[in-house]
Amino acid sequence: MDCQAARAYLLDAHAGRLAPDLAAAWHAHVNTCPACAHEDAVEQALTESLERRLPQYPASLALKRRLATQWPAESSRRQGWGPRWRWWLMPAAVALLVLLTVPAYFSRRDAGSDRVVDEVVSDHLRILQPERRLGVESGGIHQVKPWFAGRLDFAPVVTFEGDADFPLKGGTVEYLGDRRAAVFVYGRRLHTISLLVFPADGVPLPARGTKLINTRGFTVLLWRAGDLGYALVSDVDRGELRTLAGRLSAPL
Repeated sequence: MDCQAARAYLLDAHAGRLAPDLAAAWHAHVNTCPACAHEDAVEQALTESLERRLPQYPASLALKRRLATQWPAESSRRQGWGPRWRWWLMPAAVALLVLLTVPAYFSRRDAGSDRVVDEVVSDHLRILQPERRLGVESGGIHQVKPWFAGRLDFAPVVTFEGDADFPLKGGTVEYLGDRRAAVFVYGRRLHTISLLVFPADGVPLPARGTKLINTRGFTVLLWRAGDLGYALVSDVDRGELRTLAGRLSAPL
């Protein structure tokens, strides 16, 4: 495995998503490559920092009701367990059910768009780190788009090649909840703008037009086009972000 492949698999390795043989090859490379080991350490430190700073969301009323309806009926609880054991095990069983349900619940519409926005901003913060390299440095849209082949299970639809106002710097891959997202990185003067493109199924996005949200000093613009979702995030003025969205053919 070379350095480019090792860095492309970095997030998958941290999330434990690599197959055993691929994970072994990845660890073997990182353990013998100082540059990739540095990238790994930076990513780990950033992840830990973001986990401490990101808001924690309590279970919603809708989720609590769904868990209640999924609990076995009274007739199915009468076999083999006395009241003492049943009430002792119930909290542990509910906790396990929550752990199994919450990851999939991330993408459901009634979870709201706050988590999507937090994920988008966190991905943008990763890209802003001085030590973080893009997966592909821009040689134009026709060099950036082919780089995603084999790294995604969908084809990102982006036609804007960048211009003097918003030059295309390159691209990389990040995660949005449970799915991979293509990230096209544009510039605006000294600012960085991240465009995330991802499968829209199950993600709370505006049905029409765009939705603009300000959070943590950043502006996030969300929209949907066909089966794909789009998210622009930066600290530039919201008017400039809308200008770029217009050049990306967002439904303004």
